Amino acid sequence: MGSLEAPSTAENNGSTTPAPTSNGGDQKPSVSANGVSPPPTVMAQESEASRKRRASMLPLEVGTRVMCRWRDGKYHPVKVIERRKTNYGGPNDYEYYVHYTEFNRRLDEWVKLEQLDLDSVETVVDEKVEDKVTSLKMTRHQKRKIDETHVEGHEELDAASLREHEEFTKVKNIATIELGRYEIETWYFSPFPPEYNDSLKLYFCEFCLNFMKRKEQLQRHMRKCDLKHPPGDEIYRSGTLSMFEVDGKKNKVYGQNLCYLAKLFLDHKTLYYDVDLFLFYVLCECDDRGCHMVGYFSKEKHSEESYNLACILTLPPYQRKGYGKFLIAFSAYELSKKEGKVGTPERPLSDLGLLSYRGYWTRVLLDILKKHKGNISIKELSDMTAIKAEDILTTLQSLELIQYRKGQHVICADPKVLDRHLKAAGRGGLDVDVSKLIWTPYKEQG
Repeated sequence: MGSLEAPSTAENNGSTTPAPTSNGGDQKPSVSANGVSPPPTVMAQESEASRKRRASMLPLEVGTRVMCRWRDGKYHPVKVIERRKTNYGGPNDYEYYVHYTEFNRRLDEWVKLEQLDLDSVETVVDEKVEDKVTSLKMTRHQKRKIDETHVEGHEELDAASLREHEEFTKVKNIATIELGRYEIETWYFSPFPPEYNDSLKLYFCEFCLNFMKRKEQLQRHMRKCDLKHPPGDEIYRSGTLSMFEVDGKKNKVYGQNLCYLAKLFLDHKTLYYDVDLFLFYVLCECDDRGCHMVGYFSKEKHSEESYNLACILTLPPYQRKGYGKFLIAFSAYELSKKEGKVGTPERPLSDLGLLSYRGYWTRVLLDILKKHKGNISIKELSDMTAIKAEDILTTLQSLELIQYRKGQHVICADPKVLDRHLKAAGRGGLDVDVSKLIWTPYKEQG
């Protein structure tokens, strides 16, 4: 499932801070216990011993844990995921691909040796032993908190499959893309065709989503490309916002290119090369130059599990503007209401997708409960909102607005408690003007 909003730590746009000295920080003269600095010869011996110790560590092994200077100028713990020799320097000159253990994998990156504090190097540990020890140390409450706050969208994967996935996708193959007027840092690996393996940057046509290795290729393509919007039917237009429905069977190349693009920002998305079974709904900002992609969601044409959404993404330049909530409202529920059925997003949800959906469900349900007079059941809420009963139940339980009495769930909606939750939920994002939606469900189209 897709990502809707980026963490604030990712908003630095990839800027870097001045590199620290090779020892990972400012050197300070050593002082003995009585406050007197040791003689220069002692300091020289210590410095030489320290230099030899650091030299013996290089190159750092994959799996090494060390402190690394990040773009905020501070040092954070990292794990070395991969290494590669630089095109200059001696036999020990490597760059290192590191994972910041405090942050999501989307912030993994290549760093130079100067950014690492070699005095903080830890020996390589056996992952299985470490996981077991960490698990034993954690309390049941701590485990639950981690499960709740660090959902990565891989609940359906067993341990072996997860390790295989992370091994295959551990290093980002494309560092940046150019899409329209934006240059965007990527977050994750995407399985582009082999001929693009040596490309750190790709150039996308923002209308047909064809991608190229060089800027000149894109410029030539743009002179020939006739499209000024996604290749589908416009089903919604309100002001400068438009939504296009693209049939994966009719526009196979576009659907595949959209999946390649989306995978750069979604960690555990399954990439479907057979896009015939899917409909893609592409949200655009429109101006006199054309319709520029903001984000999208996809759904299966026929879902036996009543999924009303397969994947969802707001592109990084457009995040934190309410588009994610708009896509959820449009995808999950306005279309479901038109179809006359309740639905739920396909599992697993990504970390950001889960937060966004919980936020949406919370706001919708609180608004109804605040306005409603008298008792209301979960089934009635489901009929009114097109939200699946199970999602309503878990949302109300997380808000502690439901109790189990005499064999049934009872909603307890104290007005003051509702106001407090509404204030915490924040704004609801952009509204969908249903009067501007012109759409026929796929089965009726057939």
